[in-house]
Amino acid sequence: MKTWPIYGEITGPIVMIGFGSIGRGTLPLIERHFKFDKSRLVVIDPSDADRKLVDERGYAFVHQAVTKQNYRELLLPFLTAGEGRAFIVNLSVDTGSLDLMKFARENGALYIDTVAEPWLGFYFDKNATTADRSNYALREAVRTEKAASPGGPTAVSCCGANPGMVSWFVKAALLDIARDTGAEAEKPTTREGWAKLMQSLGVHGVHIAERDTQRSRNPKPANVFVNTWSVEGFISEGLQPAELGWGTKETWKPDNARSHEKGCLAAIYLLQAGANTRVRTWCPTPGAQYGFLVTHNEAISIADYYTVGDKAAPEFRPTCHYAYHPANDAVLSLHEMFGAEGRKQPAQHILDEHEIVDGIDELGVLVYGHAKNAYWYGSQLSIEETRVLAPYQNATGLQVSSAVLAGMVWALENPMAGIVEADEMDHERCLEVQTPYLGPVCGYYTDWTPLEGRPGLFPEDIDTANPWAFRNVLVR
Repeated sequence: MKTWPIYGEITGPIVMIGFGSIGRGTLPLIERHFKFDKSRLVVIDPSDADRKLVDERGYAFVHQAVTKQNYRELLLPFLTAGEGRAFIVNLSVDTGSLDLMKFARENGALYIDTVAEPWLGFYFDKNATTADRSNYALREAVRTEKAASPGGPTAVSCCGANPGMVSWFVKAALLDIARDTGAEAEKPTTREGWAKLMQSLGVHGVHIAERDTQRSRNPKPANVFVNTWSVEGFISEGLQPAELGWGTKETWKPDNARSHEKGCLAAIYLLQAGANTRVRTWCPTPGAQYGFLVTHNEAISIADYYTVGDKAAPEFRPTCHYAYHPANDAVLSLHEMFGAEGRKQPAQHILDEHEIVDGIDELGVLVYGHAKNAYWYGSQLSIEETRVLAPYQNATGLQVSSAVLAGMVWALENPMAGIVEADEMDHERCLEVQTPYLGPVCGYYTDWTPLEGRPGLFPEDIDTANPWAFRNVLVR
């Protein structure tokens, strides 16, 4: 039996909002790695499907949705009961992350979430503009609050596998590339230093390149959306506009691309759904593959973090976007949904660790355009390893829940850091905590570029002089 480290003590209440696939996986990690008063942990969720896991541990369970109308009245008694610093762990959907974050900080509590989540209705508001429904808009609201209220109790924004862990992978990858190309560079200690390092290495951009090969013993039924993580979360982000950090080495934009007029100016969006937008990318196991350009916070935060110079006319900025090949059942589910005019299926199902036969979630960052062409660095976690490491989750879930663990440890060790994103945290400390749960964490160089693998049977509008141009990455 492995002896797991205790990283610290949570001296006040723990309020876990949401007990879906990620909440179920995170709870055992909290138990394993923190000291806390078990009588002061509460789980709040509108579904009681897995309440038995809470009840058998002796924790409180509140069978209720956290809404914009009730969150203050509902949460305040838990945050203010007894002494010590409370910790809100928000792993829910349809809960306003920014409001909950501000409320936590008002009451001296620590806070963490995995996404800048809006209140119910945001994603499908037909009266909102495309820009208003974007992750860019959600992130800008959080960054505006950070600027208006610097310092104070730590609130970790968007700290799951991605966004979250992948930002730590980018820094690790840059240090590897610097070492392997003979660059004379010490580990940076500031945002500006990291941005200069990426620029000096000649990087064009970053794909968050993922391939999920986990498969069930049972074929996907018709009219059921099957996924390896939150179906609601995937559908919501999949129907948002495709968004990407827009780099200074790009010379072409799609006709349906639009820019933002305010904020960090690091990203653009397309007038089409992200889960219906395909891009070319590369992962170690499959090699070249198609991925979906699903919007994620890290596509914007990484491009923003590594900007050199004025945001309106930067000297350097990387292109950055998610390039996601989900489990095959999820791909079929997306085709079914979009074929039915975007109407989601009446039933949803998340594959758990018991019904998955085999497969891995290969999730990393493909840093491209430098002297060694491209470098993928990330986690290759299998379902078999996951079953040994932690309960109640598949490989996809463990990559997320272990990142939540790492973010909680960092927040406990830096309790007055204000509002932070993963890019701003100590990547080495966070990966030190998380890596035991990630299976093999490896780096791979590749000579592949998006110019390869094209049949050549039809004329194509590509840029042969700039192999990594988004013009060549986007499937048109």
